[in-house]
Amino acid sequence: MRIGKKDMIFIGLVAVVFLVFYLISGEEKTKRVPLDDAHKASYELFKKTGSKMEADKGCPACHNTEPGGIPFPAKHPVKPKDGPMRCLFCHKLKLSGVQ
Repeated sequence: MRIGKKDMIFIGLVAVVFLVFYLISGEEKTKRVPLDDAHKASYELFKKTGSKMEADKGCPACHNTEPGGIPFPAKHPVKPKDGPMRCLFCHKLKLSGVQ
């Protein structure tokens, strides 16, 4: 069986796709949830329920845009209008706190 020109183009295209995936993958840039007293309740709730959605419900108590709350960075995505906070969709819990 001979490898033709079309086969070489296909192999090259697959190699380019893998190269692009390799180049865009890298170090995770999203901050992890700190393992401190302020976030201890979220870790405990996640251990108890196993649900990130349940653990997310405590985030608005401290992280909000109202006076006295811990403000989000300027480019932080906003919460959906009528949807729940989904902090743990991007921000991961530290494994040492989950186990």
